[in-house]
Amino acid sequence: MGADNQTWAREFVLLGLSSDWDTQVALFALFSVAYLLTLLGNVLIVLLVRLDGRLHTPMYFFLSNLCLVDVSYATSIVPQMLAHFLAEHKGIPYVSCAAQLFFSLGLGGTEFVLLAVMAYDRYVAVCDPLRYPVIMHGGLCARLAVTSWLSGSVNSLVQTTITFQLPMCTNKYIDHISCELLAVVRLACVDTSSNEVAIMVSSIVLLMTPFCLVLLSYIRIISTILKIQSIEGRKKAFHTCASHLTVVVLCYGMAIFTYIQPNSSLSVLQEKLISLFYAILTPMLNPVIYSLRNKEVKGAWQKLLGQLSGLTLKLAA
Repeated sequence: MGADNQTWAREFVLLGLSSDWDTQVALFALFSVAYLLTLLGNVLIVLLVRLDGRLHTPMYFFLSNLCLVDVSYATSIVPQMLAHFLAEHKGIPYVSCAAQLFFSLGLGGTEFVLLAVMAYDRYVAVCDPLRYPVIMHGGLCARLAVTSWLSGSVNSLVQTTITFQLPMCTNKYIDHISCELLAVVRLACVDTSSNEVAIMVSSIVLLMTPFCLVLLSYIRIISTILKIQSIEGRKKAFHTCASHLTVVVLCYGMAIFTYIQPNSSLSVLQEKLISLFYAILTPMLNPVIYSLRNKEVKGAWQKLLGQLSGLTLKLAA
């Protein structure tokens, strides 16, 4: 391969959302605030779960993992995107592009599996509450969390490896906000049908399989709730699942909307907006959803704020 064909290996150029300077400055300000809120919300939830003994339960253990996934996913994409808003040259080195693809793809897969694990936790809590502490013991929770992280990482390693073995020739312009899998594959100057098959298989394994498990869990949960005779009992049972169900609809809804459509029906702009949805909106909203809809989290916030207020008064005195 000649020197010209090697140029792709040194650097890619991300075209981003806009080439207009004023628009880029406005987007920088908007997404900077959103990213800071994402960091603050997710880190505070993790700290809250660790500091409040009432939240030392399987549900909040998995929530802590979800927050870590969300803040890590946002960090793998947003800082580089923000830097490019203010940069004239929007290049990203080959190694950095591969690393970004690996982390974003791995964390995205981990989130889908983790949501299925959380659905199983809610299924046991509602459908078999008396045996819940026995079934959802610490060892099982740890194994389920590790499985979620490993499954996403292994899939990402495979996809990243086969993607960056493709010859890109002199193609280096990525029409996206980040080194997204399909956007990088489109740069290849050879047939990519085998890569497309691998992407389809991984989508089935890490998207549709967890989604089917979530669906089955909630069919059983709803069936159990409908059998509860008291209205108060139904409300209490549904309340234990409301936050997770909201996050599931938010995450899986957009992903399934994306993957069930023919590739040609999604414009490049739509792909960019979907990436922004997962990189900024979802990680920012998840802590809010759990904070607003969970009495335990609200109580923990009130307790923590009370302690901070008392400490502030003592220091002032």
